[in-house]
Amino acid sequence: MTASPYVIAVVNQKGGVGKTTSAVNLGACLAASERPTLLIDMDPQANASSAYGIVNAERQVYDALIDELPLTSCAYETELETLHVVPAGRDLVGAEIELVAKEAREFQLDRAIKELGDAYEIVLIDCPPSLGLLTLNALSAADAVLIPLQCEYYALEGLANLTETVELVRQQLNPRLGIQGIVLTMADQRNNLARQVEAEVRSHFGDKVYRTRIPRNVRLSEAPSHGQPILLYDIHSKGAVAYQKLAEELLAQLAIKEAPRRPPTLPVAPEAASAEVVSAEPTPASPPSHQATPPPTVNSGT
Repeated sequence: MTASPYVIAVVNQKGGVGKTTSAVNLGACLAASERPTLLIDMDPQANASSAYGIVNAERQVYDALIDELPLTSCAYETELETLHVVPAGRDLVGAEIELVAKEAREFQLDRAIKELGDAYEIVLIDCPPSLGLLTLNALSAADAVLIPLQCEYYALEGLANLTETVELVRQQLNPRLGIQGIVLTMADQRNNLARQVEAEVRSHFGDKVYRTRIPRNVRLSEAPSHGQPILLYDIHSKGAVAYQKLAEELLAQLAIKEAPRRPPTLPVAPEAASAEVVSAEPTPASPPSHQATPPPTVNSGT
């Protein structure tokens, strides 16, 4: 690991494959390992932002891309001390059009991340489900991509297209870009097709496919409506356990040597106070395990 953060773009041009779910919950589990983590929401749908209860934020990633504000000025704290989120919003819809007129339009996010210095150890980017200019910015800024892959036939075709795009970006824009890994999502080992898809992906990509599978899990679907990652919403659920194991695998890959530390102190700005932060509580009938739980320490594998 270098003095600059390690940047991972969570990307898949196919929607509904668990991309945002993986970015949100992997970020939480990395933060629980006491690694300063920044989650950047590059999807105009802003689901990664609302998953942490951040809605209608005054400052967003748009301001870093278009107005060149520092990312730390656009970031918000979360319930996890070592995790900050740079939210997206409706303004991001027009960002692709506005970026066209900017010089070095593919490198605006890369510029903003480089300005962070060593403030964070890991930066996760939740990309939109497309291969437009916003995703291109993420790929140009990333050290590697993490690909959530649903265990179904059509996902294989999309994976081939995505790997071709990654290779094209590596050749023309970002020589350091590689594939960090492929994580199988919505996995159901009772399904014959799911097992066949997994076998084919593992035979082709080998150890690039994480051992951990993310199962279909009701708690994972419920957590965003409460403005919490699964680690805080229901730490004992199968989804929470799976993402903790995935974080352990990723940290073992990164082999971070530095001692755990705190993230940077965010600047206090009047605009930050105007963000509407939603943190819905579970209904009284919900089991106690749904309540916010202090995050565990994830074994970093080092």
